[in-house]
Amino acid sequence: MNAPTALIAEDEPLLRSEVREALASTWPELRICAEAPDGDAAIRAMQQHEPDILFLDIRMPGASGLEVARRASGRSHVVFITAYDEFAVAAFEQGAVDYLLKPFSGERLATAVARLKQRLHEPPADLDATLRTLLQRLDCGREYLRWITASRGRELYLTAVEEVLYFKADYKYTQMVTGNAEFLIRKTIRDLLKELDPDQFWQIHRSTLVNVNAIASVQHGLDGHLRLRVGQRPDLLVVSRPFIHRFRQM
Repeated sequence: MNAPTALIAEDEPLLRSEVREALASTWPELRICAEAPDGDAAIRAMQQHEPDILFLDIRMPGASGLEVARRASGRSHVVFITAYDEFAVAAFEQGAVDYLLKPFSGERLATAVARLKQRLHEPPADLDATLRTLLQRLDCGREYLRWITASRGRELYLTAVEEVLYFKADYKYTQMVTGNAEFLIRKTIRDLLKELDPDQFWQIHRSTLVNVNAIASVQHGLDGHLRLRVGQRPDLLVVSRPFIHRFRQM
């Protein structure tokens, strides 16, 4: 029997690398025939390589992982990579081979690999009914960013968004500040406004988003501006006039 092949589709480079390295360790016979940073690239790679297995992030730029899986229904075994429990559990219960919940552990991947090895002796599942249900959920429900990949120097880090105190535009990049570190990300403030929970992250300036849960104090200045102290950071964040109304009750 030829070595099984797999495609990894994940828009976060760090997570994509982690999946690849973890698979190399857990299942060395598996051949990664292609990697894709978005759904459209995944569809092209799938058509070119016809992999036995797809590791698909559910939310990606372009076509979603669900749409890619729909194209592969009955042709490839599917493992969903997701940050959202509701999608993962529903997909597994209704016929997807398995799922990896971000951030996944080596033990969890080993369980998925064991199930895949068993399923490879069977035809891939027909996921049409499952995917129709999940696509409706994806369209009707709004899920917000929970993890973000950021760089510090030459290293990449995966950080939970609740650990972020604030985001601030920094020329071509955006500065991401946690309680004990500062990072750079390639997402713009405009992108983050679309992806973050608006109840958790407030825009206080055209260049700044702040984690509401991290606000330690609000200072009223003689110049009419408000300034926020966030977490244990010494820096003060200025609230510009269009956003002062958010703090009238403070």
